[in-house]
Amino acid sequence: MQQNTSSISEKPIILYIEDNPDNRKLVSRVLNADGFMVLEAANAPEGFIILQNQKPDIILMDIHLPGIDGHTMTEQLRQREQLNTVPIIALTANVTNDDEQKSRYAGCNGFIQKPINVDELPNQVRAYLTI
Repeated sequence: MQQNTSSISEKPIILYIEDNPDNRKLVSRVLNADGFMVLEAANAPEGFIILQNQKPDIILMDIHLPGIDGHTMTEQLRQREQLNTVPIIALTANVTNDDEQKSRYAGCNGFIQKPINVDELPNQVRAYLTI
């Protein structure tokens, strides 16, 4: 018998792609404590591996990743039909108008500025969820 994986009580799944381990730990701790399930990737290749087996409800994307940067990864993810509706949010310290335009052009749905506000982050993430 198959289990229904779309239960209302299920925690929203977040894929957080961030090369800084301290940032990953902080964001994961804050969001896990608020009822989210956070999957962590230190770079684009790790993120692609996770996405082979998981479809997150939202992706938090650092822009300055080693190798494949966040803009390029976002463009590649937007080419995958199964990820077209998944919100991708740039979690970055770069929030100038030019940075915002580049990220939106790459396919990001929005921004959350670093350093994060731990009190506001869960609600900022919820605002982008399309449940």
